[in-house]
Amino acid sequence: MSDFSIGEKFKVTLFGQSHGPAIGCVMEGFPAGQKINWDFITAFMARRAPGQNAWSTPRKEADQPEVLSGLNADGLTCGAPLTAVIRNSNTRSGDYNVLKGIPRPGHADYTARVKYGDAWDGRGGGQFSARLTAPLCFAGALAKLYLEDKGIRIAAHIARIGNVEDARPDTVNPTLPFYENGAFPVISPEQGEAMKREIEAARSQGDSVGGAVECFITGLPAGLGGPYFGGLEGKLSQALFGIPAVKGLHFGDTQTYGSENNDAYCIQNGAVRTLTNHCGGILGGITNGMPVYFTVDFKPTPSIAMPQRSVHLKTMQETELTVQGRHDPCVVPRAVSVVEAAAAIILLDLILQGA
Repeated sequence: MSDFSIGEKFKVTLFGQSHGPAIGCVMEGFPAGQKINWDFITAFMARRAPGQNAWSTPRKEADQPEVLSGLNADGLTCGAPLTAVIRNSNTRSGDYNVLKGIPRPGHADYTARVKYGDAWDGRGGGQFSARLTAPLCFAGALAKLYLEDKGIRIAAHIARIGNVEDARPDTVNPTLPFYENGAFPVISPEQGEAMKREIEAARSQGDSVGGAVECFITGLPAGLGGPYFGGLEGKLSQALFGIPAVKGLHFGDTQTYGSENNDAYCIQNGAVRTLTNHCGGILGGITNGMPVYFTVDFKPTPSIAMPQRSVHLKTMQETELTVQGRHDPCVVPRAVSVVEAAAAIILLDLILQGA
């Protein structure tokens, strides 16, 4: 499997670099006959797009996908590989000239140069950049459209910024989506304002702050997934850990004692359910029919305005750098839709496999 591909029956391959002419994706195996709801896709991708508010990078990109193949004359998916490109129009590569040979702390600069040598395109992070989550969101939006037609819904919210936590939804009967403000998706408006103050406090000091995203999935049938390496947690984890800045992931809740953690079974409307949902809707790697939920931890943005220690890889001398350019003081608000997209891609792939 390629470093930039995921999925088997529904396979998504990303391509491009942050400051190249374009980024994009190729989707193989997407079912034929799906009408593209461009209003839905545009709104979904706008949640990830930069340059819209004080808590994201000032870099502005239209992020309008241009579909090159995979649609028929009526705008329906036709079964051919679906290829889309997103043009890069607002790059400032000069911001990175001073960094040649000097890896930025917290970034993939050093490891990329170890692996690819001087041929690596380090402008804006190259192929390691979160810019590539734009085509990932396009593929995920298409997957979400297909899944919603099947009654499967995916919605995430900002669970935490720094030490400020959002309210928790009902894990047994969540109503999705459980927020009204798509630009800053939280359940509690009061906690959302506190989170914004946390981001601004970091930004004003030239610093950054991390946090977490919690994602819920409803409508999944019982029996999806498998034991050990076929488990749904593992399948989702591969995609979620592919998102830049992700450093942690856990499913469900954990309690001190088994008597608290075990979910008692019951019968509701003729179906097997559980009274609580600490397992997060997955047991033995297989869905049990309850809502699936998980939390994804994001590190603080490594690009900060403070002076940092580094080394010059040509002279092998220690040096100091200050990162230039335009960067998010917190990646979490824009990452919410990316988490939803990654989950949707995996779920569509498994459902098409009949797994």
